[in-house]
Amino acid sequence: MQPPDPTRLDAFLGRMIGDLGSIATGALVVLGDRLGFYKAMQDAGPMTSRQLAERTGTYERNVREWLAAQAAAGYVDYDRDADTFALNPEQATVFADDDSPAFMAGAFEVLASLWLDESKVAEAFRSGRGLPWHDHSACLFRGTERFFRPGYNANLVSSWLPALDGVVDRLQRGAEVADVGCGHGASTIVMARAFPKSRFTGFDYHPPSVERARQSAAEAGVAGNTRFDIATAKTFPGHYDLVAFFDCLHDMGDPIGAARHVHEALTPGGRWMIVEPFAHDHLASNLNPVGRVYYAASTMICTPASLAQEIGMGLGAQAGEVRLRQVVTAGGFTHFRRAAETPFNMVFEARA
Repeated sequence: MQPPDPTRLDAFLGRMIGDLGSIATGALVVLGDRLGFYKAMQDAGPMTSRQLAERTGTYERNVREWLAAQAAAGYVDYDRDADTFALNPEQATVFADDDSPAFMAGAFEVLASLWLDESKVAEAFRSGRGLPWHDHSACLFRGTERFFRPGYNANLVSSWLPALDGVVDRLQRGAEVADVGCGHGASTIVMARAFPKSRFTGFDYHPPSVERARQSAAEAGVAGNTRFDIATAKTFPGHYDLVAFFDCLHDMGDPIGAARHVHEALTPGGRWMIVEPFAHDHLASNLNPVGRVYYAASTMICTPASLAQEIGMGLGAQAGEVRLRQVVTAGGFTHFRRAAETPFNMVFEARA
């Protein structure tokens, strides 16, 4: 093997130090979120480690070390002269405000599952049998809902649904809507709040997620026009004016079969809204910070989940528009277009 170039090696090692710091700090974000540290610091102004410990009912010496690590990461601000710590508005938006479009604490909870489930994924690599969604650690289910919900709050009603042809008018008058792969029901609840005359049914194959979705709907006050049932993307019953798939089509073992079932379930003039992770069609174009996160999640979660199911197509979280179009049109749809996008998502509209 050719010996490494010393300059390039030093630069690469420097990058490794940064990556190791990010990984280590991620665990501290999950810890601080769980213990309520960020919310306790939100709008509280500068505080000492003792004040934060008293406010959260925790042990000061541990809190002091956590704050030092957060300050080193730039996740909290530190005043050397006063020996106090504070969340600036940007940090609070990312770590303390669950409803902010920039909220990221849920994402760290998702990433925790990658470490917890690594041995299971390793076995899936060896066997080729994949790893079902329900066999992951529970933090994946919680984190996924918390990571995606702010984006749904910010975009679903204001821009994604209006980008679909005639859908908002139907929802305002009263429509039947299916939210397939609904998880904890975040997307279903956002739509149900905005369109009280419409009826929303969330479907998911994972019973604990369905139960949690029912609780969330009751807490949100939308139980009157929502319900949640256990069903897969190929078996959900009924006919609908709108069927929505949020960040789940690529996880399915038989996405073409799911597309066929949606095609049969739509009423005349109905629409299928497909929200997928943002991706270009070629690997080289996805070698960027967003692609880095999505490929990692796809390796540990999405692709093994697909391979654990029937057919096991394994689209992956970076499938791209061309491959998604092939799946949708193979399911019988003749019209497919990109209706909207964000840095993290692509929104597609399909109709017969």
